[in-house]
Amino acid sequence: MDPLQSVLALASGSVVGFTLGLVGGGGSVLAVPLLVYLVGVTNPHVAIGTSAVAVAANALLNLVNHGRAGAVKWRCAAVFTVAGVLGAFVGAWFGRQVDGEKLLALFAVLMMVVGGLMLRSRKGEGLPHVRLGRDNFPKLVGFGLGAGLLSGFFGIGGGFLIVPGLMAATGMPILNAMASSLLAVTGFGVTTATSYAFAGLINWSIAGLFVVGGLGGGLLGSRVARRLGQRRGALNILFAGLIFVVAIYMLIRTVGAFL
Repeated sequence: MDPLQSVLALASGSVVGFTLGLVGGGGSVLAVPLLVYLVGVTNPHVAIGTSAVAVAANALLNLVNHGRAGAVKWRCAAVFTVAGVLGAFVGAWFGRQVDGEKLLALFAVLMMVVGGLMLRSRKGEGLPHVRLGRDNFPKLVGFGLGAGLLSGFFGIGGGFLIVPGLMAATGMPILNAMASSLLAVTGFGVTTATSYAFAGLINWSIAGLFVVGGLGGGLLGSRVARRLGQRRGALNILFAGLIFVVAIYMLIRTVGAFL
């Protein structure tokens, strides 16, 4: 890497760390676009594998921060994660079989659909005292498998599906879903990274710089998230807005893949 690329990798890691702390699993959506369009990783599959390593490490650090604040629903998150890891193994294999540019374009379309669903649910306060039980266990397994499959297919950037998945399965507030999603992001990231590592599709130098850059960003993002969580609908709107902006940019950059 040249010096400029190293600086861009550090800065990108800070942004991803901040957004992971701020919007949980949704923050991982920025990793692949930043690697491809800013840092300059020319192979989309290498970008996906590299982002999986970096996002998993940063998610684990942010999970600790939110866990200390008592925002993580550990049992619900654990069931969702175990189911999702199984799906991620399958999704990662299928993702490597698809043309890289088309993969990014399909990813952008899916992002916009989920962003719209998040805006529709912005007025809901959720159930802050939700616990794992017979009523939500099957839903957590089902949504976990689906989110894991798509996260593995699209790279860990698909982790933005985890937050709405947890909310749909349990009815928990978005702040708890964002915090709890980090356990799943860590599990999905390790799974996807392992698959891509065996295929030789990870740039370890860039991944290391991403992790270092994400340390400070994650701490700041966690603090901001707890403040916004007190404002009804604020995190939903922020989460959806982030998804729409990145999705539109990715569609513009990848539209040539279908022409």
